[in-house]
Amino acid sequence: MPPETPLRLLHVEDSEFDHALLQAQVAAEGVPADWHCVQSEEAFLLALEQTWDAVICDHHLPGSSGLRLLALLRERDDLLPFLLVSGQIGEELAVEAMRCGASDYLLKGRLARFVPALLQAIRAAAAQRERAQALRDLQRSRAQLAELTEHLQQRIEAERAQLSRELHDDVGSQLTALKFDLAWLQRHGSGAEAAPRLAQALELLDGAIAASRRLMQNLRPPILEEGVVAALQWLVQGFERQHAELQLSLQYPDERVDVGEACCLVAYRFVQEALSNVAKHAQARRVRIELQWASGVLGVEVEDDGCGLRPGALEQAQRFGLRGLRERAEQAGGWVDVSSRAGRGTLLALNLPIPTRMRGAHPLAEEAWT
Repeated sequence: MPPETPLRLLHVEDSEFDHALLQAQVAAEGVPADWHCVQSEEAFLLALEQTWDAVICDHHLPGSSGLRLLALLRERDDLLPFLLVSGQIGEELAVEAMRCGASDYLLKGRLARFVPALLQAIRAAAAQRERAQALRDLQRSRAQLAELTEHLQQRIEAERAQLSRELHDDVGSQLTALKFDLAWLQRHGSGAEAAPRLAQALELLDGAIAASRRLMQNLRPPILEEGVVAALQWLVQGFERQHAELQLSLQYPDERVDVGEACCLVAYRFVQEALSNVAKHAQARRVRIELQWASGVLGVEVEDDGCGLRPGALEQAQRFGLRGLRERAEQAGGWVDVSSRAGRGTLLALNLPIPTRMRGAHPLAEEAWT
């Protein structure tokens, strides 16, 4: 179907007769076109500063060739259609032209398929441009989504830290002061009826204080300030107290390294989420957690001996835990790998770049709580 608006065609041809012949061929097919004919390489390069729908080029030109002009065009535009038209085109020349990015090649004595070839090349180039633009739009959207996710995650962590401080400074201190008052009343009260009520109130208050501490630690454990090893030691010990049926081991290099607050937080949340998944789904008996740092990279592995993941489980909807881990890792410049076989356990591996580059190998120390 002919285009509604005239095509802008750049014709590189030193023969006025051949130029008029192509114009007549296009007009005979009912295709509107605005032509511009140049005869030299210099004029061709100057014409490329304008916008064209296609370039039609003779192969034999004074002081140049169609293949050379094709190469010059491709340095500037990868998609603009280029049709090579010559009085004689050998097989080797045709193959070389297509390899260099020509849209098609035709003989001047056989122009019956010139217009269909021209329109097809223009449509193909338009489709490629649309795909390229769609890809750029997608990449831009992904970048914006990643920025938004990072911003939201930072806000979440900031809110957690603020809530943790408020629980510690306000709620915790007030509950502790109330406990002192109740303890004083218990020691100095004389009414027999008040004694059991005071004891019950103290018991309830102890539970409230413990709950506020758990909330504070879950929101943002103060132990994070002591480094990734101390944080994971505290996390593993607390997890095993809650899940006595699991045997956990934590391994890490003897020499400590400061991985930075952001890296420490990602590693902590990674192990926290992995252990939560083990407790909920793995049906495991043993869990191994291992830290390694070498060549400026922190590696964290969490491996269990549970039932493993079913094929395709990671692609299922509502699998937000692992997606969240991967997004956290990507925001810190790292990545997460998952290896699992049904009935043979699961291995989660986190790799994060850290500012300190470790030198040499260090033996692993192991701590196991049974």
